[in-house]
Amino acid sequence: MAGAATILHADLDAFYASVEILREPSLRGRPMAVGGGVVLSATYEARRHGVRSGMRLADARARCPGLVVVRGSFGDYVGYSRRVMAVFRRFTPLVEPISIDEAFLEVHGAARLFGPPPEIARKVREAVRTETGLPLSVGVATTKFLAKVASRVAKPDGLIAVAAGTELGFLHRLDVDLLWGVGPVTRERLAGAGIRTVGDLAAVPPAVLAGVLGHHGAAHLHALAWNRDPRPVVTGRRAGSVGAQSTFGRDVGDPAAHRAVLLRLAERVGSRLRAKGRAGRTVTVRVRFADFETVTRQTALPGPTSSTSALYRAGRDLTGAALAEVGRGRGLRLLGISVSHLTRLPDLQMELPLTGAGLADPVLRPGSPEALARSRLDVAVDRAREAFGRDAVSRAALLGTGRRDGPTRDHIPAPEDL
Repeated sequence: MAGAATILHADLDAFYASVEILREPSLRGRPMAVGGGVVLSATYEARRHGVRSGMRLADARARCPGLVVVRGSFGDYVGYSRRVMAVFRRFTPLVEPISIDEAFLEVHGAARLFGPPPEIARKVREAVRTETGLPLSVGVATTKFLAKVASRVAKPDGLIAVAAGTELGFLHRLDVDLLWGVGPVTRERLAGAGIRTVGDLAAVPPAVLAGVLGHHGAAHLHALAWNRDPRPVVTGRRAGSVGAQSTFGRDVGDPAAHRAVLLRLAERVGSRLRAKGRAGRTVTVRVRFADFETVTRQTALPGPTSSTSALYRAGRDLTGAALAEVGRGRGLRLLGISVSHLTRLPDLQMELPLTGAGLADPVLRPGSPEALARSRLDVAVDRAREAFGRDAVSRAALLGTGRRDGPTRDHIPAPEDL
């Protein structure tokens, strides 16, 4: 158990949708979703009809016939995010952004200036609302885990402070699916064992729970059920990885559709890396099947890269390997690519004739003639899109493929973390 309740989890409510309401006030109070083929964010009016992030827009419209759909503008979201993070840092330098719309704050040293943590949370919410117009939910607790749970319970536009010594009384009465790592499949497994609340789970010995969830899952959830989370708020570090992922609104088994999504994700990640002068050496793909089983596969490249082509080919090969190993003919619900082991974008040099021996794909070797040519092409495409818009240049492989997927917000890092 931690000490005083000095950790805040601040989470902007329905962030993309809230920004769109600021851009177009007539949307306020109406069921509205942001997205393309898939819902990225939805107002609470839409959520009351069952509209959720990751849902196919056709299904969302079926559930909510009056749904208003907005394509959205990522550039605006980044701008608002930076303004909100700046507000947080006025109250404490100990701010850990964990995505574009949420952050942890450690406020133990801010009490003399701003009052006790619940009062600081109130002032943070007020400042964000006044300066940006955005609603913010905040949880205050002794651990990062419980602060995040509290902010989720506080939604929409609320504040919950869990005082030290009252954590388990608050936590154990909640539904078990509020724990990190409990999705629909795990929730059903737990329900089959008679476990529906966090308190139910806490009462089951880990050895018994392992029979339902496996040893790793049982140990993880049992620790959370007792509020065991020693992680401090960490500041001043660069993002360990940059990634993007897309959720399909239906089960997709077509390899051509998988490749089109992977190429779009590689473009997104590559352009973000290049814009920040970064390159990475490790590529990871995340594959979620129709039954919600999720697997990851990872590979290390010969050198750090930000090349769209290199990221795509590595992601394609990893996805193919995952499908061959555990796919069993199942369709996909999600694909994601991330790049880690980041460094500053290196000056690329031509490789010596012998250094590529044994590597089949020259695109994956940053110094090969083909990779260097593709890097120059990436720069030209970035400049054209910056000048004339993202749709000014498109890859031939994506022409006519349509757009039935959309990047989820889970994989978008805080802008200042790059």
